[in-house]
Amino acid sequence: MSSYNYDSFSSEDYDFDHSTGPAVGEKAPDFLLTTSAGDKRNLLDFDGEILVLEMGSITCPLFQGRRKTMETLDVDDKRVSQAVLYVREAHPGADIPQHRDLDAKRQCARRLEEEDGETRLILVDDIEGTAHNAYGAMPNTVFIINRNGCVVFRAEWNNASATKAAVIALLNGQSYRAKSFFRPGPPAVSIRTLRRAGKGSVSDFLRSFPILFLNNIIKRNMRLLFNRPTDLSRNTTC
Repeated sequence: MSSYNYDSFSSEDYDFDHSTGPAVGEKAPDFLLTTSAGDKRNLLDFDGEILVLEMGSITCPLFQGRRKTMETLDVDDKRVSQAVLYVREAHPGADIPQHRDLDAKRQCARRLEEEDGETRLILVDDIEGTAHNAYGAMPNTVFIINRNGCVVFRAEWNNASATKAAVIALLNGQSYRAKSFFRPGPPAVSIRTLRRAGKGSVSDFLRSFPILFLNNIIKRNMRLLFNRPTDLSRNTTC
């Protein structure tokens, strides 16, 4: 088993100081993936004018805390498609361990639908995390991709309110200049998610919490504060 599929969470599994994967204005990589139902589908095979793609897993507190807002983005608007790229478990534990094979990964994706009520299309990455690594390998990044296959919005950590504002601006032909600051997930959702994963999940998270706080709430948000966002549109070419 590669180090990608870690058995226990550590802040050392992620690079919080450097971003990888497609930046805003660059081409989004395409992959042939398996849906939670077992069908094959290309990642960039979507209807409408934009695709909102979010990385997630059943044990990621941030992903779980944003789902309700994210599911409202495309209500009655055929111009918006949404998909979840199901990646490695962010905080595996005794009850929801890290995936050992693709079947185990698909089972977790189905639990996200059947137990948690996820309504978006779920695309399951391969066991090596090929697509996830190509998109930066963070647990809850969100991308907006236009019909030209260009990334027109990216947030290293999904701030659902900022993502929703970006969708509205892009559909209205406006520039999106607001910044997607990191916000912690709702405490109740975070605790419930970690406990559900089972023994080891909570303790691993608490052990890394000081580093997570420093790198995301302080350092990442400070970088965003002083960075100038790139203005793109839903018609951008790359």
